[in-house]
This record gives sequence, structure tokens and C-alpha cells, in this order.
Amino acid sequence: MSSVDDSIRTLLLLMPRMVGRTKRMKVPNELAGLNLAPRHLSLFAYLLFDGPLGVNDLAERLEVTPATVSLMVGELTRKGILDRREDPTDRRRAIVSLADDHRAAIDAWLARSARAWRLALAPLTDAERALFVTTLKTYEDAL
Repeated sequence: MSSVDDSIRTLLLLMPRMVGRTKRMKVPNELAGLNLAPRHLSLFAYLLFDGPLGVNDLAERLEVTPATVSLMVGELTRKGILDRREDPTDRRRAIVSLADDHRAAIDAWLARSARAWRLALAPLTDAERALFVTTLKTYEDAL
């Protein structure tokens, strides 16, 4: 069993390599040149996994203001990556979804990370997975 300090050392060496590999993930050709940032990946992941969402829902999940999400959505809508439509039940509310033309490229882009996480998490019990996710969130919050 390793000590807390041994584990910290290992993680301090591991995390920069993981981040570096993530940053080197090739952007699909259809999306190249669109100046996409890591914050866009989080937005895409929510829309891919959870389906169309309102701006306020996205803001809450991304932990940013609705104004920030509106700016992101406006930019990505102009680029044709997202579709923004009026909610038929509340015309003041916008519903955001991935544009059909780019859904496959975004799915393929996120799939490599999803496969890696599945490989790492599948052998764990539900409780172990919950502990792992909680630990990562605690680390993020502490930063």
C-alpha cells in the first residue's frame, strides 16, 4: 500500500501527461479551424450524452453563467456546429442541440476519451466508481 505522499507524487507526475495527451487529441477535419477550446468539449459532451438542453440547464451543468453559455452557443451556432431553436412550450427559452452535420464528428472526437474512461472504470464496483469521481471533483474544487 502506498502512502498519501507516494500517491500524490504519482498523480503529480501522471496528471500533466494525461492533460498533454488530451490536448493532442486530433480535432476532426470537419471541426478543424473553428478555434474550439476545452470548454467546448464539455458543452458537446452534455449535448451528446443528454440530448438537447436549455441554456440555463447547460449553464448549471457547466457551472458558468447563462450569459457565458449564450455567448458560446451564439458563436457555435454561427459556425454551424449547434442548432438553437425556440422551445415550443416557452418561447422565451432556447433549446440547444448538436447540428446533425457535425454530430458524428463530435461523437468520434469524444469517443476516444469515453473508451479510455470505460476501460478504467468498468472493472470497478459502483461504490468504487463513485469514490473515484468524488475524489476527482474534490481535487478540482481544491484547486
